[in-house]
Amino acid sequence: MSLRNTEPPVQETAVQEPSVQETAVQEPSVQPAGPTSSKDGVQRRTNVRWKLFLLLLVLVSVNYIDRGSISVALPIIQKEFNMAPELVGLLLSAFFWTYALMQIPVGWLIDKFGPRKVMTASCVGWGAATAASGLAGGFLSMFIARLGIGVTEAGVMPAGGKLNAIWMHKSERGRGATILDAGAPLGAGLGGILIAGLIASTGSWRSAFIIAGAATVLMGLAVWWYVRDNPRQHRGVNDAEAEYIEASHAAEDAEAELDGSKGKRALLPYLKFRSFWAMCFGWLGFNGVFYGLLTWGPLYLSQAKGFDLKTIGWSTFVIFGAGFVGEILGGTIADKWRAAGASANRVMRTLLGTSSVVVIGGLVGVTVVADPTTAVVLLSVVMFFLRWVGLFWSIPSILGGRTNAGVLGGAMNFSGNISGFVTPIAVGLIVGATGSYTWALLYFVGSAIIMGVSVLTLNYNKRLPV
Repeated sequence: MSLRNTEPPVQETAVQEPSVQETAVQEPSVQPAGPTSSKDGVQRRTNVRWKLFLLLLVLVSVNYIDRGSISVALPIIQKEFNMAPELVGLLLSAFFWTYALMQIPVGWLIDKFGPRKVMTASCVGWGAATAASGLAGGFLSMFIARLGIGVTEAGVMPAGGKLNAIWMHKSERGRGATILDAGAPLGAGLGGILIAGLIASTGSWRSAFIIAGAATVLMGLAVWWYVRDNPRQHRGVNDAEAEYIEASHAAEDAEAELDGSKGKRALLPYLKFRSFWAMCFGWLGFNGVFYGLLTWGPLYLSQAKGFDLKTIGWSTFVIFGAGFVGEILGGTIADKWRAAGASANRVMRTLLGTSSVVVIGGLVGVTVVADPTTAVVLLSVVMFFLRWVGLFWSIPSILGGRTNAGVLGGAMNFSGNISGFVTPIAVGLIVGATGSYTWALLYFVGSAIIMGVSVLTLNYNKRLPV
């Protein structure tokens, strides 16, 4: 079957799907309250959408603290469970097996029932599974607990992509996507310090996991309290903010009507388009690098560079903290450049193409430097530019509109998390066979090349005609 890329490159903006009511879980309409008038009598727009995305930033940060906690504690767990490198790779991959397999089903659930319910259930479930992993008595029980964390965490990112389509004006979705996704490097960076600190203060990695799990359950309650599937349902949103968002939706719906795009919840029709596959392979290549550094990075610093637990924690914070700063900056640049009149293709291909080149060069550099500090600096540069690809979380709504943003986000994240379960195993086999991390780093280079080709292939200008 030939792949068609019928979307013409002349459209400036992403086209979205029809009414939010179609995808929202219905609740009684709430009249907004609070001061809303400016000096000239025009209602001042509230900014609930930005507060909501700051909550999502915190949520995804907690997500990655929990997800990456095992990597920080791994030198201790490996010794306690007496695991060979190959077995370590298998354990690190366990989360991603179920996480990847759940992406498309959970994306469908988000489109059908709304992101609020799915995201809340995810928080409570993964908090309980994280706490359970602290009770593991050996490799098998830890492996099962990590499978459980994968199942329960699966809904968070696709739900966030759906909320980006529902809540953000089209001129703000680059920042919305990167605020959402910036929780990944922020959580990974903070997790290095927090989990290492909890282990040091409690004297046990098990206690650290239980405390992290309890905090996640509390985050689930915060999500249920603040998140809504429709801006009109949030008591903090005034008419000016709701109309601002709805005007963007209406303009996109009008373009969709002209293009003949329909509001059907479906995945199969997208499989014939080149941009769909470029989205999937771009995210697969990105995660081949990011998850490789997330899962094996602390052990690499310990075994190849001789870092102790405290130094691993701070080095991880520096590396992933650079990624957080880079991601927020990338989203801001993208939106401001678009606002200045540049096409979506010019903005995204320039930013993400540059990102790919720097990531490839930086990873090659890490393979040849011997100095530990220089390696940390290079990895920080790699992470800074790599996280620009967090802009990909705006793509499901670009290609599929509001109706299909959940299922397309699930498909994209499914593809990315194939790297999640393949990469830890592959690195474990490489390190076990060679006794070195050089070829593992070159594996990351190959993933970055896949990412680079994909981001330059994808058409960001227009919704796919499904």
